[in-house]
Amino acid sequence: MKTWMTSVAVGRVQPARSPVGASSAREAFTELRVREQSSLLQRTPVHSQSASCRQQFACAYRGQRRRGANDWLLLAIMLACLLISQQAQAERLKDLASIQGVRSNQLIGYGLVVGLNGSGDQTTQTPFTVQTFNNMLAQFGIKVPTGGNVQLKNIAAVSVHADLPPFAKPGQTIDITISSIGNAKSLRGGSLLMTPLKGIDGNVYAIAQGNLVVGGFDAGGADGSRITVNVPSAGRIPGGATVERPVPSGFDQGNYLTLNLNRPDFTTAKNIVDQINDLLGPGVAQAIDGGSIRVSAPLDPNQRVDYLSILENIEVNPGQAVAKVIINSRTGTIVIGQNVKVQPAAVTHGSLTVTITEDPIVSQPEAFSGGQTAVVPRSRVGAEQEAKPMFKFGPGTSLDEIVRAVNQVGAAPSDLMAILEALKQAGALQADLIVI
Repeated sequence: MKTWMTSVAVGRVQPARSPVGASSAREAFTELRVREQSSLLQRTPVHSQSASCRQQFACAYRGQRRRGANDWLLLAIMLACLLISQQAQAERLKDLASIQGVRSNQLIGYGLVVGLNGSGDQTTQTPFTVQTFNNMLAQFGIKVPTGGNVQLKNIAAVSVHADLPPFAKPGQTIDITISSIGNAKSLRGGSLLMTPLKGIDGNVYAIAQGNLVVGGFDAGGADGSRITVNVPSAGRIPGGATVERPVPSGFDQGNYLTLNLNRPDFTTAKNIVDQINDLLGPGVAQAIDGGSIRVSAPLDPNQRVDYLSILENIEVNPGQAVAKVIINSRTGTIVIGQNVKVQPAAVTHGSLTVTITEDPIVSQPEAFSGGQTAVVPRSRVGAEQEAKPMFKFGPGTSLDEIVRAVNQVGAAPSDLMAILEALKQAGALQADLIVI
């Protein structure tokens, strides 16, 4: 009988040629670690350590291909050795990209919060609270008389929402947020009754219940005075919902996975593809576009987890972002990116201040003249123009030079906004000007 295993380079299944015991692989790996430690003690350059590690890995891998599961386990350990030997100057792949299909899902529900200290909904203005209360009592065989004037000061109708994380299984708990949808003044001290949480497909994925934690409070006096701190009409319940149904995931389907970049960039995508192919072999990773990368993966879920554990710790040099200048005119915040350049330009910026003051005088007529007292307006108008020197930007001015020139002139944030907009219109600002 032939023993089968999954190929590392292209993710295919092929017969093993030379079955060797796992002990030989362990001996190869032990020898590899001893050599690595001795090279570190001798302060061998990092690139020579990496080359030696790859050579030892290739020899060990050719001699120990016998069982698929053991192959992938040893592959994970030895690739980790390769990653450790590299300098940590880049970002991890897990910080740059996410796996397609591995995502959270939003849940929402409607329920009642009870036990409030007279700060619940005013039922005359929120009839849905009374309707929900009657429906709940009907489930316990209690019928409220028709036409009865029910005053519920200790109950509030609320919405409950939560995020169901990926791979959540039945029995696990998730955090929930509760918000009042009526006119309740405060949810402090209340308890949420059993509330089903549904997904976009209408199925119930979790059940919520528990005591609220409210960070704000509301207090008032008999004379109408009131004080409110934070938001008392919303709260949270840590672990307040129990998962009842798992969300189907395509993680263990197909012979490849797709990595979606958090910030699409062609340079970053190319660097990721090159880094993965250098470690696992040519053709393992292929760039679909500037934001997605397709990577071959084993079919077995256990092997796939080990495989992704190695991939997400690969360090990649991301591409630099597009040169941008961000302006927030409401707060006066200006952010200039590192790649912003300015072409040769001369700038001067001054401000004209016009001051108008009103100093009316009273005109008092002489005695027995028959005149009337009148107010005579008197205005004083003054103009002052601030003289500011002209400063010049040379070709290819960097961010440091821009900041230094602006600080020397002493331009305020509003003045700097006007200068940057004028430079963009003149074609001297080599960056995208974004106003938020």
